[in-house]
Amino acid sequence: MADYSDGVWWSNDGLRLHYRSYAGPSDKPPILCLHGLTRNARDWEPVAERLTGDWQIYVLEMRGRGESAYAPDPMTYVPLTYVQDVEAFLKDRNIDRYVAFGTSLGGIITMLQAATRPERLAAVMLNDVGPVIEEDGVERIRGYVGKGGNFPTWLHAARGLQTGFGDIYPKWELADWLAMAKRLCKLLPSGRIGYDYDMRIAEPFRVPGGESGFDMWAAFAGLKEIPTILVRGGHSEILSETTALEMKRRKPDLEIATVPDVGHAPVLDEPEAEAAIDSLLERVRA
Repeated sequence: MADYSDGVWWSNDGLRLHYRSYAGPSDKPPILCLHGLTRNARDWEPVAERLTGDWQIYVLEMRGRGESAYAPDPMTYVPLTYVQDVEAFLKDRNIDRYVAFGTSLGGIITMLQAATRPERLAAVMLNDVGPVIEEDGVERIRGYVGKGGNFPTWLHAARGLQTGFGDIYPKWELADWLAMAKRLCKLLPSGRIGYDYDMRIAEPFRVPGGESGFDMWAAFAGLKEIPTILVRGGHSEILSETTALEMKRRKPDLEIATVPDVGHAPVLDEPEAEAAIDSLLERVRA
């Protein structure tokens, strides 16, 4: 595993938030990694392992996930608050220009950032998310997020994930599911294995429109002048091919990389995803 250091910053409403920092040169913009709805900093380990040393990388944990504090008010688990939390991080670290990698919810945060301060973004990678979130995918997420549950061992956790999400990663072996369990879950005080997020993140998400609450096409327009790649799972239930093609129509220089035999969302260690990320970062170097 690549070496990293742990850091903290404070939200505007006083929450202690956690990030991982992977060392890299200071002559290029750092990469800021933003995870999905139920994920945490460990979700970015495949990316950080490959890029650390060549790039400085910050992996943020949103409020209510991982080692970041849980919010007293669950209605702050919404994109606008996450954007404010990221802004507080950028101010704390004196970062005025950066590359943004956003998976799912992290991509929504990134597009909202582009809508207000696009000049700060050196490049963007959106992982399986766009301005339109398919209702079937939203209903699926609403069906499991915040439901809790735990497992007696890591192997049981891996098998549980395989049962629930085997259609998303149909070609995965048990080792892949075990690695995913280690990223998604944690050892609970009881000695059992449970999900590493505040179950109350589901409360605003279950409100119609709670997955974004904004005109995301207007936010996406903020990426007009920014080098951007879109990684899409070949059978994603969140990002349809129709939406991806419309994004390309509105932003002709958008590079789309489709990962076959994967749903929502690619892990980003797939060859297609790695090639697209490398292409994007070469543009930043240039």
